[in-house]
Amino acid sequence: MSTPQKGFIPAHGGYQKLLSYQKAEIAYDATVYFCRRFFSKGDRTIDQMVQAARSGKQNIAEASMASGTSKETEVKLTNVARASLEELLCDYRDFLRTRSLKEWPKDHPYTKHLRELNRNPDANYETFRKGIENEDPEICANVIIGITKLACYLLDQQIRRLETDFIKEGGLRERMTQARLRERNKKD
Repeated sequence: MSTPQKGFIPAHGGYQKLLSYQKAEIAYDATVYFCRRFFSKGDRTIDQMVQAARSGKQNIAEASMASGTSKETEVKLTNVARASLEELLCDYRDFLRTRSLKEWPKDHPYTKHLRELNRNPDANYETFRKGIENEDPEICANVIIGITKLACYLLDQQIRRLETDFIKEGGLRERMTQARLRERNKKD
C-alpha cells in the first residue's frame, strides 16, 4: 500500500506494483517448486536456492517500504535483492552444467517465446506454469532463468533510477529542512 504524500515523507510502498517484485515473486514460487521436484530432501542446495529467491523478493518489498525515510536503505536493499537473484541464477546455471544440460541462448525459439510471455503486463506463475512444471528439467531451469534474468534487469534499471532520483531530489534530511523552512516562511 502506497502512503500518500504529506509533509516531508514521500509516498512509499506499493512494491506489489513493481515489475521487479512481480518477476521475483514468480521466480521464488518457481524455485520452491523446482527444488522440491529436482533435489533430494535434505539437500542443502534447496535451502540455498529458496533463500536466494526469497531474499530477492523480500528485499524489494523492504526497500520499497523503507524508501519514505531512507533512500540509502532503499538503494542498499534493492542492491541486496539484485545480488540475491544473481546468486539464484548461478545456482540454476550450476544445475544445468552439472547435469550436462544447456542454458538457452538468446536466439533459442523457447527464449523468444519466453520473452513474449514476459511482455504480458499481467503475467504471473500461471502464465509460465507449462514451462516451470515441464517434465524436462532443462526446460524448467531455463524458464526460471529467463524470469530471474528479467527481474535482475529490472532491478538494474531500478537502481539506476534510484541514483538519478536521489541526485535530483535528495534525501530525508534535505526534505525535512525544506519543510521546516517553508513552515518558518509562512509565519514571517
